[in-house]
Amino acid sequence: MHVPQLIIDLALILGAAGIITLLFRRLKQPMVLGYIIAGFIVGPNFHLFPSISDGEGIKIWSEIGVIFLLFSLGLEFSFKKLMRVGGTATITAFVEIACITVAGYFTGQLMGWGVMDSLFLGGLLASSSTTIIIRAFEELGIKQKPFTKIVFGVLVIEDIVVILLMVLLSTMAVSKQFEGTEMLFTITKLMFFLAVWFLAGIFLLPTFLKKMEKYLNNETLLILSIALCLGMVILATQVGFSAELGAFIMGSIIAETTSSEKVEHLIQPLKDLFGAIFFVSVGMLINPEMIVEYRWPVLWITLLTVFGKFFTTTLGALISGRPLKESVQVGMSMAQVGEFAFIIATLGVTLGVTSSFLFPVAVGVSAITTFTTPYMIKFSTPLYNWMEKVIPARWLAALNRYSASSQTLQGESDWRIVLRSYLKVIILNSVILIAIILLNTYYVSPFIARHLENQLVAKFIAVVLAIAMMAPFISALTIKKVQGSAYKALWLDSKYNHGPLVVVEVVRNVLAVMLVGFLLIQFFPFWQALLGTSIVMLIVLLALRQQLQKYYNRIESRFLSNLNAREDADAAAKKAQAADLLPWDAQVSEVEINPWSTLIDKPLADLQLREKFGINVGAIKRGDITIYAPTREEKLFPYDKIIAIGSEAQLEEFNRVLNTLILERNDDVSDENIGLTSIVVDEHNGLKGQTIRNSGIREKTKALVVGIARGGERILNPASDTQFEWEDVVWLVGDRKMIAEFTRKG
Repeated sequence: MHVPQLIIDLALILGAAGIITLLFRRLKQPMVLGYIIAGFIVGPNFHLFPSISDGEGIKIWSEIGVIFLLFSLGLEFSFKKLMRVGGTATITAFVEIACITVAGYFTGQLMGWGVMDSLFLGGLLASSSTTIIIRAFEELGIKQKPFTKIVFGVLVIEDIVVILLMVLLSTMAVSKQFEGTEMLFTITKLMFFLAVWFLAGIFLLPTFLKKMEKYLNNETLLILSIALCLGMVILATQVGFSAELGAFIMGSIIAETTSSEKVEHLIQPLKDLFGAIFFVSVGMLINPEMIVEYRWPVLWITLLTVFGKFFTTTLGALISGRPLKESVQVGMSMAQVGEFAFIIATLGVTLGVTSSFLFPVAVGVSAITTFTTPYMIKFSTPLYNWMEKVIPARWLAALNRYSASSQTLQGESDWRIVLRSYLKVIILNSVILIAIILLNTYYVSPFIARHLENQLVAKFIAVVLAIAMMAPFISALTIKKVQGSAYKALWLDSKYNHGPLVVVEVVRNVLAVMLVGFLLIQFFPFWQALLGTSIVMLIVLLALRQQLQKYYNRIESRFLSNLNAREDADAAAKKAQAADLLPWDAQVSEVEINPWSTLIDKPLADLQLREKFGINVGAIKRGDITIYAPTREEKLFPYDKIIAIGSEAQLEEFNRVLNTLILERNDDVSDENIGLTSIVVDEHNGLKGQTIRNSGIREKTKALVVGIARGGERILNPASDTQFEWEDVVWLVGDRKMIAEFTRKG
């Protein structure tokens, strides 16, 4: 019986990959390098073992591998995660990417390389390796250090930018165009389609999955996810983008649904299989003779990667306002090239626009920097200590002042709030309107024209359908209210604010008129289009105004509900879990102060109740007055009732030792508004990165922070300088109404 050559080749590839990666696991080296070496062993440039024969078949499988790798990356990514990255990581990433990409290009030019080789060299240097960095952090036991959060944020930004770079490099490689206008058009087209896919995907896909939930088991969900992924791949290539971008976009859309974790789990075996085939196919391209021949370029580019990435990333972190020590630690962590380097190098080879030596050079640089990364991270602190001695004292003082001033929170001006609201309304609705116009022009109208003999009727039907779809968004673009309180404050503050505000209103209305006119002029002569535009605007702004506003509000509500569905589900699960397993066995009790107690007329700071007994005072009830979250200077008086929080053992010890108190255990505290409740740190309440003291949570809620659940860690009575982190479950004791109000305002 004849066995197809492809099956024999796959057996050879996976067998070599399995053996080599077992060895690499034992040596605690990255699996990616193991796959590449396995590919070299079964490749045409290594003759000791059998080599594969069906190169074209393996190439197709490797392309599928890239698609699943990018799809999985999209599943791990989410737009909320990008929003949470923060200014520090964003500034650091863009400074590093811009500098190292330009440096890579000019390094290639100095070595006499061609333009495309130099451009692809700059692109493959733009990313660092998430896998290698995480492994190094875990081995060194520093994964929880503050600077690592900046590193992970930079890696997120790098992944996004490098995917966009791949699109631009592919476009340039195919079109051979380097003009600024051509590049600007490509970037604008890319941003437009990304926005359309995101808006349509978030609006439609979560709703569809929710309605089909009862019919979806593991098998159907896996098949549906792969179908969606490949469908977006086809759509992306049809509009002129890469298959990799389509896979990533669909992954990122699914990442915003409540099924994302399940899909990620189901797709993992496919990602591992096809990813292994891709990296093995990468290794098959290695030519040792070429690496030896280009040993000097490998050396120069390695030095550029190590020192260039260290310098540019450190510079970016300093510009963003981080202290020198933290900036050096971030810079030393990023000095390697990532897995995307192989994808970009392979892309150049596949498109036939780069020289054959680029790929072996990328492999050589990656291998060297993989081994240097742990040592660079380890020596970041000694390097900082040396720099502190060498750098002049006045320079260090200036850096410290800049860092301190950069981290001071600035309140947003009313103008900034209003303009941001206007931009959001204008850009989002304009993108949707343009998408509807393009859909009607290139698909709906030709379809109707093919099926109707009367072309005038066909045009009329196409226009009516387009206007019906556009109407809610025209209404929102022209009359949707922006940030009310900020707008009102500007309008009432000064008469000189009236002019700019009116101009912005006029601009968005003119834009709406232009978009409607742009649609109609494709079907009718100018004057007929102008008349039609006037009629449409009158209908939208006057006759159907209220109905369209209500319809738009329903659309917006569904979109926001879908966008926040995963986060809301995660927060609810965390809160339920925390409620089921209170990490501190915390109880709330009421204690009355005996008139002869030695605690009377002493500030709480002097009593040191937390230090001695581990309890917190959440409130003091004095007659008809309740003092929520009393300050350290607050004193106790006869017959005061304090709301004490602690474990059962702590409260019993408090009662036993301080016999001057009359302890009345009452878990159902008499004031029903005072109690133990929790909130989750997210982007809505703005607590992330702030300390308990600086957050003002005590002043805003009149409540006391008595505990924090952070992953598997449980912090009882946290110190006032404890920083809040994403998804912390914060337990407070105080007025439940004020805590709920604080959560809503956030």
